[in-house]
Amino acid sequence: MAAGGVWVFKNGVMELEQEAASRKALVYMPANETMRSLEALERRLGSLGWERYYEDRAIVQLHKRGGVDLISIPRDFSKLRSTHMYDVVVKNRDHFKVVDL
Repeated sequence: MAAGGVWVFKNGVMELEQEAASRKALVYMPANETMRSLEALERRLGSLGWERYYEDRAIVQLHKRGGVDLISIPRDFSKLRSTHMYDVVVKNRDHFKVVDL
């Protein structure tokens, strides 16, 4: 994805001013449910065969039983970014999608 913005000079230095980031949400398609917490996302992923593989203070990693794929999710769900969302979507194409709010 290309980053949007405008190049401006500040104090003799050229900088990229970012446009306001669009807000996105991860949606579990079978129930049309927007994922609003780590617990809700883990519950939906668990029903698809994903289980906790590793966790620390910052992240939770999930792996699919019998596979090699990993999904990393920030423990603080407010730090979930589009890269995390698309990681979930790519590995669960028929169940999740990312939408603009």
